[in-house]
Amino acid sequence: MEKDIVLEISFQLRDALMEKGAIVYMTRDSDEDLSSRWDPKKKRGDLYRRLLMYKKYDTELYLSIHINAGSKASEKGAEVLYHPINKNNKVFGTILMEHFKKDLKTKRKLLKTDLYMYRNTTVPGVLIECGFLTNPDERYLMQKESYQKKIASSITDAVIEYFQ
Repeated sequence: MEKDIVLEISFQLRDALMEKGAIVYMTRDSDEDLSSRWDPKKKRGDLYRRLLMYKKYDTELYLSIHINAGSKASEKGAEVLYHPINKNNKVFGTILMEHFKKDLKTKRKLLKTDLYMYRNTTVPGVLIECGFLTNPDERYLMQKESYQKKIASSITDAVIEYFQ
């Protein structure tokens, strides 16, 4: 399932970033979201609390890790989405896409998004789609620890370049 693979990739990313000296805050480290049982809309409550978390920790950069799904099994490749609310989103997104093209051989492009969470935070960051769960080859790769580390390494290198 996406949530399980994403969490494993996120753990690899956390470890890689911390190894380089970054302070990392995870929005989750188990199969639980941030919503409250009192939230009438669970998903919106989860997203809202993520935004609050960025502010609470005075976050310098957020990385929203996901896995894509397509209508065709042939769709593949990692991609990055950004919202123009902060000019640095596109800057970081461009750097990260270049790393994905070099390291993961993706042919996808940097895309804009207007999803709730990304248009409601001025903290720099991007939505990262690590590949397509609907592509059998990528699904297989993303379940392997070695490929998860490759994704994490590519993102870590992009973060380092961005802050330099």
